[in-house]
Amino acid sequence: MGATKRPHPGREYAYQYEVDGMLRVADPYCEKVLDPGNDQFIPAVTYPDLKPYPTGRTTGIVSVLQTNQAPYQWQVNNFQKPKRADLMVYELHLRDFVARHDYQTLRDTLGYLQRLGINCIELMPVNEFEGNDSWGYNPSFYFAPDKYYGTKNALKNFIDEAHRRGIAVVLDMVLNHSCGQSPMVQLYFDGGNPATNSPWFNRTATHPFNVCYDFNHESAFTKYFSKRVMEFWLQEYHIDGYRFDLSKGFTQTNSGSDVGQWSNYDQSRIDIWLDYHRFLTSIDPTVYPILEHFADNSEEKVLADAGLMLWGNMNGSYNESSMGYFGPVSNTDPREKSDFSGGYFGNRNWLNPHLVTYMESHDEERMMFKNITFGNQASAPTYDVRNLATALARQEAAAAFFFTVPGPKMVWQFGELGYDVSIDFNGRTGAKPIRWNYQQDANRRKLYNVFRELIGLHKVEPAFETGTFTQKVSGATKSLHLTDPSLNMTVIGNFDVVAQPINPEFQRTGKWYNYLTGDSITVANATANITLQPGQYAVYTSRLIKKSTVLAIKARATDALRLTAAPNPSSTSALLRYELAAPAAVTVTVQNLLGSTVRTMKPDARQAAGPHELNLPVQDLANGLYLVRLSAGQLTQTTRLVVQH
Repeated sequence: MGATKRPHPGREYAYQYEVDGMLRVADPYCEKVLDPGNDQFIPAVTYPDLKPYPTGRTTGIVSVLQTNQAPYQWQVNNFQKPKRADLMVYELHLRDFVARHDYQTLRDTLGYLQRLGINCIELMPVNEFEGNDSWGYNPSFYFAPDKYYGTKNALKNFIDEAHRRGIAVVLDMVLNHSCGQSPMVQLYFDGGNPATNSPWFNRTATHPFNVCYDFNHESAFTKYFSKRVMEFWLQEYHIDGYRFDLSKGFTQTNSGSDVGQWSNYDQSRIDIWLDYHRFLTSIDPTVYPILEHFADNSEEKVLADAGLMLWGNMNGSYNESSMGYFGPVSNTDPREKSDFSGGYFGNRNWLNPHLVTYMESHDEERMMFKNITFGNQASAPTYDVRNLATALARQEAAAAFFFTVPGPKMVWQFGELGYDVSIDFNGRTGAKPIRWNYQQDANRRKLYNVFRELIGLHKVEPAFETGTFTQKVSGATKSLHLTDPSLNMTVIGNFDVVAQPINPEFQRTGKWYNYLTGDSITVANATANITLQPGQYAVYTSRLIKKSTVLAIKARATDALRLTAAPNPSSTSALLRYELAAPAAVTVTVQNLLGSTVRTMKPDARQAAGPHELNLPVQDLANGLYLVRLSAGQLTQTTRLVVQH
């Protein structure tokens, strides 16, 4: 009997499955693949020591197995997700956001997003897709992070750091379809389409706008696979939820190419999603389950009232207003094209704030591009929407009527700086210029600050959850009213290109404060018209709210020092990680449960703003629970540390 080769723990092994002596496929459940056509273009700085493809020994995608892997040591194991009503989502595409398109660089930008007030990042698809240069909606392997963005531990480290800063992470997940490199597609394939006996796929799609090969979500095999995918990322990567791409496609009701029929109420599709939702909440009761659905409101209401969240696309209405255009949608559609009212969940008769409203997403033309290209020039040259400064100011007005509406919101990357490159630049899904230099422009910085200050107001004031909300947002002049014992708010704006009067309908007479400017007015007649210049807007509050106070409260509410200790429990030393928003002297004290201080450390007289690390020795402390308190300036944060020898 010949000797058997023994595996080497920790070594990576490449493998495939051979089927019927004819087909070689990778493992659909593997967590890493090797790609002969694309791995060579992944920089070593992004993915160090990438295992080489076994050239000359096989063809096609190859799976990788590695035993005895050292588990990632999570620093944050008790992350508290932001409330849905306070959710401020930032959708981004790694390729077009940071030049190195990797998780490490993205991790380094978290301070920027944290200052903006973002508390949830939505990553466009990061599981293995076909090629490198892609939006990611052409998936092939669902358990393997795409190597073009970095290693799996780099992704975990990014999520860990986001959680340390109070920021949730949501993954864009594509389970409507899969593409040709998928082993599941290849295993049952016939004549250019999935075979009729495929356990997972329809031979042809049941709905419009399908790409690649359509999953059959009434199949028990597809349900099982989809649930394993959903479970995996929640547990292995500690993600906080999903944005499910093309969720309206999860149906076997065949609508062919009829978009209207596809959008009609579909009980079978509802049943599929309620089943998936029950499964998701069994894994994580606080999960964010976000659907890109766009079905009839009768269906979306059922899903929203059951606990699912849904995208609310308001790009058209906000962009028409920011460009300065009003009137019916078309000759056959009398609805006002600039009407914002659909961005409020209550207007759709939903019970809860489960509408994730947005002015821009990856799929929409950029508002600033349309402003400076197609903006209303009816009053030029005295007022020209296509002027850059004017167009940016009109984005401020749009933001004032966006962030002041109750419910979660989503921002597309660089929207806070007025990104003005067309979605069709270099092809719709092609690489776009990365515009961090926008921060050097004073008008763009002002727009960023308006976003930041309005986000802060929305997150800090309880009236956005407890108050009565009304809106008049059809036509050129618009108003919003939030009425609550703790705060009344009146927002008015003129989106026309000429001056217009508006009845502000203040909730009371007396003094009102312009939140964004700090000015105040005394109102003697609550319904007396106010004349607004083109693009002029105001956010009035019934009590003085200082922006600096709002931003400070917002920082404290998300644990501004971001203090963590790891490993926890610890036997010899624990690494403290924290972040200073401003230079400060730092003091660390360690107390036992009797209240006695057993250790005091003062690392430096004064530390610079930014992230810091400090090694805390504990080898001489008795086993037990300790309170580690870090003080920096006016801020103090405490975390628990278990010492266990």
